[in-house]
Amino acid sequence: MTSNRSIDFRLYLITDRKLFASPDNMLKAIEEALKGGARAVQLREKDLDIRALLELAYRMRELTARYRAKLFINDRLDVALSVEADGVHLGVTGIPVEAARKVLGNRLVIGVSTHSVGEAKKAHEDGADFITLGPVLATPSKVQYGKPVGTEVLRQVATGLALPVFAIGGMTISRVRDMMRQGAFGIALISAVLTAEDIRKTTEEFMRALS
Repeated sequence: MTSNRSIDFRLYLITDRKLFASPDNMLKAIEEALKGGARAVQLREKDLDIRALLELAYRMRELTARYRAKLFINDRLDVALSVEADGVHLGVTGIPVEAARKVLGNRLVIGVSTHSVGEAKKAHEDGADFITLGPVLATPSKVQYGKPVGTEVLRQVATGLALPVFAIGGMTISRVRDMMRQGAFGIALISAVLTAEDIRKTTEEFMRALS
């Protein structure tokens, strides 16, 4: 099944509150990225209990709405619906795309994390609106997913499937153009933006590289 939902962002920012002293500090960092041009943020805080996650999601919704940016919630369809997020992002071992679609209908965009050609094809066939693929290059946050898949797999997936593919893992400003040459629609990242000395400026530089 091929999605016909348009994806209007090229930089997909993913949260990690453990990089910060407090959730407030993380929200300040995300706001700097939004000021720099980021227009899609995934709230990915898997270890939070539901009440804490919901509270943070409401704050994220308020923040992203202020900058007309899209908010995605990792895995939790209930939270996404409660805060009126724009979409959900599903892991390959979580709820299947088709099951999520039965619950969400066409109200929310569905993204899926993939780590191989096979997983990417399955997500596409099941009706994902976009996927992340990686880790393309080595990165500490993706060690648990094994060796990097490399740019050749990125090229194979991005040019072979009719849906937006976001490269994730080891993304730097200097590598963006190469990812785009391989066919990536955009990039997904965490620390390259959120741990930058000047988050707003760094985001602006990523946005220029993606344009």
